Amino acid sequence: MRKTAWVILGLILLAGLSVAVGTACSGSGNEVNADSSHPAVNVGSSYSGKQVELSVGQSLVVTLDSNASTGYSWTQPQISDDSVLSATGNQTIAPQTTLVVGAPGKEEWTFKALKKGTSTISMEYSRPWESTPPAETFDLTVVVK
Repeated sequence: MRKTAWVILGLILLAGLSVAVGTACSGSGNEVNADSSHPAVNVGSSYSGKQVELSVGQSLVVTLDSNASTGYSWTQPQISDDSVLSATGNQTIAPQTTLVVGAPGKEEWTFKALKKGTSTISMEYSRPWESTPPAETFDLTVVVK
């Protein structure tokens, strides 16, 4: 019986180590732009209503607070000129703590500057099934030079 307990404990520790190594090897998620001469531009909710400048080929990462446990989520980004700016990915980032039920997380979108010009990104934070005005909006003008 004692040997079985040690084997189980060893398997649990091995599984935990595998998860830790996999997480460390996957990177921080900020390596969205392989061109080191143009690092990705990272923005959050404080940039709503503002303007950012990118170079052609440069990436933009928009990270916004979100709490799926409340039913709210950010809508798919609306891009005014998708020949200038393209959405290349999105992900949900879990809360930093798992000890609090309903803790807020984040939603992150990645965009790539395709050519010179201006485009606007617009999103709404709402409950998809409700027909009420959004709880929040996010609008960002992107100028690609």
